[in-house]
Amino acid sequence: MRFVIITGLSGAGKSQALKSMEDIGFFCIDNFPPALIPKLADLFYGSKDIDKVALGMDLRGGQLFKDIFSAIDYLKKNKYDYEIIFLEASDEALIKRFKETRRRHPLTDGGSIIDGIKDERQKLAEIRKMANSIIDTTNLTAAQLKQELYNIFIEGRKFKGIIVNVMSFGFKYGIPLDADLVFDVRFLPNPYYIDELRPLTGNDKKVMDYVMKWEEAKQFLNKLEDMIEFLLPFYIREGKSQLVIAVGCTGGKHRSVTIANALYDLLRKRDYTAIINHRDIREE
Repeated sequence: MRFVIITGLSGAGKSQALKSMEDIGFFCIDNFPPALIPKLADLFYGSKDIDKVALGMDLRGGQLFKDIFSAIDYLKKNKYDYEIIFLEASDEALIKRFKETRRRHPLTDGGSIIDGIKDERQKLAEIRKMANSIIDTTNLTAAQLKQELYNIFIEGRKFKGIIVNVMSFGFKYGIPLDADLVFDVRFLPNPYYIDELRPLTGNDKKVMDYVMKWEEAKQFLNKLEDMIEFLLPFYIREGKSQLVIAVGCTGGKHRSVTIANALYDLLRKRDYTAIINHRDIREE
């Protein structure tokens, strides 16, 4: 029996997560009153027809949400297995989503969206600490969120607690403002000066082969891998749920794309949740 509680910040993607859970075979109920969890658990744990349940709940329930803690105590007392997925996103991403959808934040009463977000973060801090997985959806598409839930609940991969966003960019267009770590690969030979490679990108094999044929590229990637592998457990320990690693070259089309792709592949092989974004690959 998989009994999953999906909660988190308003606008972080709970509704989308429930749709994804439904697609992978879960019986889903949104905006479920936490006080009813014990009765639902008794019902489903004694059923042979339903073995996967996902419940969406958040502060839309007002004071009723506080019942979640007594409900979890009931699950523990009766030795019912359960999992908590907590979804969150950056303040900037949440504000943008509320403005785009023209929705009112559930904790604002004529006030600013950011005040509602801060209030909600504080009120959800305790349940966040209890979560089995914390997924930051700031840079995740709906498809990427679905894939991550698929990895957890179908493939059985353990979520390591952090999402790594690997981004390539061109220095001529500016350093990404949300980057946590920035690496400059302009020291590598530039495919731009090879006529047949200029119109291609780091996603093309000819460019990849050219960039990676140099010994300094191989050494750099090895050292980068060692450093990231060293750092990630400490970022996780400190509670960081998303890390943006930016790899830059002059125009963001050749060298940075190649190295970013290689780093992304290495992270995926080590079972880290990683996404790739080539910010400037289409720039002229």
